[in-house]
Amino acid sequence: MEARFLGGRLYELTVDYADPNASLDEMEARFETIKRQTTKEYGKLSVNQQKRTAADQFVTRTRSFHREPVKGLFLLLTYTELEDLLRKSKTSKFSLVYRNDNYRRELEKALDLP
Repeated sequence: MEARFLGGRLYELTVDYADPNASLDEMEARFETIKRQTTKEYGKLSVNQQKRTAADQFVTRTRSFHREPVKGLFLLLTYTELEDLLRKSKTSKFSLVYRNDNYRRELEKALDLP
């Protein structure tokens, strides 16, 4: 879990889901479950990004979805898969991020930050 604060006040929270003992299929199934639950609770998620990159014998695949019910309030769900071509192994993790940019801007203004 990660949290971001300004002036001691929370404006962003990230919950990372990773399990080194889970297979790729298990992690992807868990991701899909969280995605369905999030969609059911907060509404349809929009595709944010789908990307594949390869460098130095590593392939990274990323899929992310978001919901912004009110301008400045974000719910982001992202899935990342890392494949090591040299060792022929794959791992994955996913994260759920809640960020309130409206509150962050309020805090920046109150704290006189750029």
